[in-house]
Amino acid sequence: MVIRVGSGMDKLREMEIFVAIVERGSFTGAAEKVGMSAAAVSRAVNSLESRLGTHLLARTTRTVRPTDAGMTYLEACRKVLDTITDAEADIAADQLNPVGTLTISAPVLFGQRYVAPLVNAFALRYPDVSINAVYVDRTTRLLEEGVDIAIRVGHLGDSSTFAVPLGFVRRRTYAAPSYLAAHGEPLHPKDLTNHHCVSFTGVSPPLEWVFNEKGSRLPVRLQPRMIVDLGPAAVLAAVDGVGIIQLLSYQAAPEVADGRLQPVLTSFEPESIPVSLLHVERRSTSGKIRAFVEFVTGTLRENAHLQGVDATATRTSR
Repeated sequence: MVIRVGSGMDKLREMEIFVAIVERGSFTGAAEKVGMSAAAVSRAVNSLESRLGTHLLARTTRTVRPTDAGMTYLEACRKVLDTITDAEADIAADQLNPVGTLTISAPVLFGQRYVAPLVNAFALRYPDVSINAVYVDRTTRLLEEGVDIAIRVGHLGDSSTFAVPLGFVRRRTYAAPSYLAAHGEPLHPKDLTNHHCVSFTGVSPPLEWVFNEKGSRLPVRLQPRMIVDLGPAAVLAAVDGVGIIQLLSYQAAPEVADGRLQPVLTSFEPESIPVSLLHVERRSTSGKIRAFVEFVTGTLRENAHLQGVDATATRTSR
């Protein structure tokens, strides 16, 4: 059978190539993924852009990124390709046995403490699902980065995703008992100007921490002794007595439970921060995504540290 240029099969291949370029960020990376030469990938994109009459990719010497038209087309491509993939998966396997590759992202410490054990259990329960787990302290873009599931700690603003609420955490201020014994305990946020502070950039701006006083926002300018961009290292600095630190409540939970950190300035805590599970709405019928959402939601919602329970309340049970 002779396939004419512009046939349905060629269009699907062009879609696959275009999506691969965006996800890999280069023509070379896309060529490796789809099993073609970089030149063939380039020809396919040129043909696609010529057929559509618009530029889909903005190219520089270092980067390749989708244009506005490219982002719109990317969504359409993924919808078509996901529909085909899910249809094939439904035929190949019963919904009780989902198949495919599932990409999951979560913040580093949250992922280590609460998500990774569930991901491991899910992998054992569903052996036909391959998992790509990405633990990173930044906001992942589900559509552009090809992420199926994202655990998000923070207020949401992405209308292209569906959010499953899991609970909430709080931004709290902590210090090691050894630090408080040596330097005393601050009674008001403004007292922090006379204390050593460790700023974790994943939670607060390094030079300004925010509190709440009588319902009003209270910013406090700091000159921190240490600025850290990695959660575990920031927690360790506080435990070692380097200074007072602001963390999200779950990040300090084990250290508070065993007495290595204790909350301070508790009457000045800002409002709670939601924790959500996100996935793209068009993928909600995917067996692998539905299975994972159902597998983890109940457990995370029962996690005391996501329901406003102070970590000190769990000390005797740990």
